[in-house]
Amino acid sequence: MLTDLIERLRGALSMLYREAIKFGVVGALAFVIDVGLMNLLRATVLEDKPTTAKIISASVATAFAWVGNRVWTFRHRRSRPMHHEALLFFLTNGVALLIGAGTIAFSHYVLGLQTLAADNVANIIGIALGTLFRFWAYRTVVFSKREILEDASPLAHQQGHRH
Repeated sequence: MLTDLIERLRGALSMLYREAIKFGVVGALAFVIDVGLMNLLRATVLEDKPTTAKIISASVATAFAWVGNRVWTFRHRRSRPMHHEALLFFLTNGVALLIGAGTIAFSHYVLGLQTLAADNVANIIGIALGTLFRFWAYRTVVFSKREILEDASPLAHQQGHRH
């Protein structure tokens, strides 16, 4: 009994480790896209609009992350129809984007730290906070293995409500 518990714990930790590594790889690539594009936009066409540059760069990085996490990181966890996962994924990333854009807006407009370097520091802090939120949300909400009642057959649904 104790050996079964230890094996299950080992399996769960191994799965968490593999998911975290894959999430990190996808996230690192999305990070490069996000920071690179934000800096490109901030240095060119959106010089005076760091929050807008962040929203655009994070949106492009999010699209990349959707594909990477859906087909690689959490492919074994998918139990919802794709449109449900997509909606949850983009809502989750919308919250993470607000965290990142809010960090930049706070630094830039409230604290008055208006240099490109300050915007980059705020961006990295916002990305870190958003990443913690996203990993938790992807594992527990977006790519959850939970059963979905509305997707069950009518017969299974009726059998579950017998008195």
